[in-house]
Amino acid sequence: MDETLIDSDTLPLSRKSVLPGAGFFTPDREGPSEGRIERLERAETVVVADGDADGLGCVALIREAREDPRLPVSVDDDEIEYEGTVPVVPASPHNLSDALEQVVEYTPAGVEVFVCDLCPDRESDVAPLAALREHAASVTWFDHHQWDEALAALVRDAGVDLTVGESDEECTTDVALRELAHTFDDQYRDLAAVTRDHDLWLREDPRSDDLADFAYWAYYELYVETVREHGADLPESVERYLEERRIEKQALIDQAVERAEMHTIDGVVVAATYGRCSQNEVCETLRERGADAAVVVKPSGSASIRGSDGFERAHEVAKQVNGGGHPKAAGCKPDIYDDMLDYAHHWTTRGAVAKQVILDGFRNLPPEQDDSGERGE
Repeated sequence: MDETLIDSDTLPLSRKSVLPGAGFFTPDREGPSEGRIERLERAETVVVADGDADGLGCVALIREAREDPRLPVSVDDDEIEYEGTVPVVPASPHNLSDALEQVVEYTPAGVEVFVCDLCPDRESDVAPLAALREHAASVTWFDHHQWDEALAALVRDAGVDLTVGESDEECTTDVALRELAHTFDDQYRDLAAVTRDHDLWLREDPRSDDLADFAYWAYYELYVETVREHGADLPESVERYLEERRIEKQALIDQAVERAEMHTIDGVVVAATYGRCSQNEVCETLRERGADAAVVVKPSGSASIRGSDGFERAHEVAKQVNGGGHPKAAGCKPDIYDDMLDYAHHWTTRGAVAKQVILDGFRNLPPEQDDSGERGE
C-alpha cells in the first residue's frame, strides 16, 4: 500500500475528517506485542481497562495502592519502558474477551486481576471469565455503566467481585477510590473528581477537558505516570502539547457540526452527523443548537449517542445497535460492515447507513413508563 494515502499528517483536513486513522488500514498484530508480553509475564497485579481518562485513572490508583514505583515521564515520549509489576491491558467492550484471554495466557498463575470502566454487551464478551477465575488469585471489577442484570449475575456467579457505581453520580475512578483498601492522598481524590467532571459531562472544572484530551492523544503509560506524578494539574509541557493539538481538533469539530442534520422523532429532536472528531464537544454544540439528542457516526464505523436532560435513553438506543452505555451517553458499532466495500460506501456517503439504523433505534423505542408503571401517551 502507498502509505501516503493513509498518512494523517499529509491528508487535507477535509479528507482527514471523513476517513479513519492510519491504524484502521494496518493489519492487526497477531497477538500482543513482545513488550506487552514481557510486562504481563512479570505481573503481580494486572489491570484490564478502557483507554480513556476514567479507565486509566483507575490504573493510576491501583498502581499507587500496590506501591508500584513511579516512572519519570516526558510529553515527548512515544512509549515509556514500563518496569513495574502492575501492567495495563487497554481494552474496549468490542475486544474485552481478547483482553481477558491475554491475561490468562501471559500472566503468572495467581495474579491479581482488576477490570475497570468496561461493561460487556453480551455473554460472549465474558466467556473467558471461568478460565480467568481459575488462573487468577482474585478478579475485581469496577464500573459505572448501565449493566444488564443477567450479565451482572453471570459475572458475579463466575466468582468476580463486581462493583457498579451509580452511572449518573460517579465515574469508575470514584468507584476504585472508594473500594480499594488504601488511603489515598488529596491528589488522587482530586483526580477522581476532575475525571468525574468530564466523564459525566458536568464540565464545571476546566482541567477535566485537559485530562480527557491528554488521555486520548497520549500513549496510555504516559498518561498514567503523568497523573501519578502531577494529579489533575498537568505540567506546562503537557499544556503546550494540548494547545497545539487543539487547533486541528477544533477544525474537525466545526466540520462535523456543519454536517449535522436535525430529525424530529416522536417529539425528540435528534441531530445526526459524521466525522473523525471529538464527539463530546460536537454533541454539546448540537445540543446548544436545539437538539435533545445527538449521534456522531465515526469513519471507523462506531458511533456515539448523547442525550440531555430532555432525553435520557441513549443506552436504550445503543443496545438496539450492538452497544450500550449510560442514559445520557452511550456508544455502539452497528453490525453492517461485511467487507471493505461496505466501508467504502460508509465513507463516501458520510455514514448514511449507520445513521439510518441508529435513527431507527430512536423510532423503535417503546413508550416510557411513568412512576406508577403506566405507559405514557
